Amino acid sequence: MSSNLDDQYRLRKRPKSEMLVDSGFKSLAVSLASVVALVLFAILIVVFQGGLPSMVRYGWEFLITSDWNPVDDEYGAGAAIYGTLITSILSLFIAIPLGVGTAIFITENIIPKKIRNFIGLMVELLAAVPSVVLGLWAIFVMEPFIRPGLEMLYTYFGWFPLFSSPPMGPGTLPAVLILVVMILPIITAISRDSLQQVPKRLTQAAYGIGTTRWGAIINVTLPAAISGIVGGVMLALGRAMGETMAVTMIIGNSNNFSFSLLAPGNTISAMLANQFGEADGSQVSSLMYAAFVLMIMTLAVNILAQLLVKRLSLKY
Repeated sequence: MSSNLDDQYRLRKRPKSEMLVDSGFKSLAVSLASVVALVLFAILIVVFQGGLPSMVRYGWEFLITSDWNPVDDEYGAGAAIYGTLITSILSLFIAIPLGVGTAIFITENIIPKKIRNFIGLMVELLAAVPSVVLGLWAIFVMEPFIRPGLEMLYTYFGWFPLFSSPPMGPGTLPAVLILVVMILPIITAISRDSLQQVPKRLTQAAYGIGTTRWGAIINVTLPAAISGIVGGVMLALGRAMGETMAVTMIIGNSNNFSFSLLAPGNTISAMLANQFGEADGSQVSSLMYAAFVLMIMTLAVNILAQLLVKRLSLKY
């Protein structure tokens, strides 16, 4: 029936006004999409031109050295790049099981609907909390609360490089935990929407052949929604890499390189927020170089997300 209606729509003689509206809408959509691409390209060009003097002067050594000394005019973003990667990846490893598990808990009929709706509302409200408020909460509430646990990690596992320095308050691990709080709503919301889009007949068919509830979730529902979940995870990774205020307030902002998660650290976005206002001369160029590196990292994450989502969509 629907195919006959589509054939009739294509074969009927369309008035010029309708064709004009369609043509105008197409032109408008192409124009707006082109503006987005042009703005992104312009930002890349401006940041690249600003960082070009430092790129010529320091080259690839800028990415692996951690010296940041405006007095001697020596700069390196190795510590900030390491901090950006380690905080983002570790926060993702913690947030993925929490976010996907919460999404399953909300979408499956495990608890009454009113409680599920309440939990979903709380997740959405958590995403609306400003990052500066979360940063203040991390300083005055979260860090004092977890400090005894950090001291225990240093006492019992200080021989391990990741816990080899005594906790001094702000540090990399508290920044990881506050990033978990910030990206958890993204993973949960997108995973929930992906799980809700899975056709009910798939799970009903799984029940029909004798599987259990968790068997249906693990073997049917999650594989069917995996492309959307992966897209949400990669989106959360991009958010974690670019987060500024909350991380700046709790990470310690130290350019001294250290593998320890208990030591103060730094990220590229935190370094830009702290130093750009007072920078001049070659320091501005070095900060622009670091900003260009951050943009390339973020673009690489988004391209990887598109490839993963496409491959998983074809597979499942």
